Amino acid sequence: MATTYLVTGSNRGLGLEFSRQLSARGDIVIGTVRDVAKAGDEPGHAPTLVPLELSDPASIETLPARVGDRAIDVLINNAGVSSDARTLADVSMGEFQRVFAVNSFAPVLITRALLPNLKRGSRKLVVTVSSQLGSITNNSGGSTYAYRGSKAAVNMLSVSMHNELKGEGFACVVVHPGWVQTDMGGPNAPLKPEESVSHLIRLIDRLTASDGGKFFNYDGTILPW
Repeated sequence: MATTYLVTGSNRGLGLEFSRQLSARGDIVIGTVRDVAKAGDEPGHAPTLVPLELSDPASIETLPARVGDRAIDVLINNAGVSSDARTLADVSMGEFQRVFAVNSFAPVLITRALLPNLKRGSRKLVVTVSSQLGSITNNSGGSTYAYRGSKAAVNMLSVSMHNELKGEGFACVVVHPGWVQTDMGGPNAPLKPEESVSHLIRLIDRLTASDGGKFFNYDGTILPW
């Protein structure tokens, strides 16, 4: 039986690759994009696209109306933004608010909005794409304040969601996709999107409720908080 996934930010990068690979093996994919009309004709788009602006709380709150009452087995909170503010001299309240709104707060609000759909699903799995830059233990370089902070925050929020929902059979995890050749990762990254996503799908396939609350590298190893 096909598994139903909802993938945020499915119009490019990792989100588009998730849609390609999951659809190719027969799963059902609902993708979110900022503007369906401008999503482009890139092959591999999710068969079902719905608009979602992650920085707009009203867009998140009304997402269930656009998705309908269908069951969602796996939610992949993939969409995110980077930050060019590298040093203390660069940071600003506006930059923190922009990055945290999308990278930290939106995955929680999307999960809340889609909770009825997820409860009807068979897997009750919430996967949030984070980054090893959110690891406090591994932070030896500093810089990238807003981005690092937003990923550390979403890691904590994911654990909190798992602890609240695990009694209902849910598992919430965060994953580091590796350094990938996307708009965010740049052309010098060692991993291609198809390589990262194929590893992540294999990881997602084997996750169970006992894996909830963990921080995984794309290869399935555990990362330190």
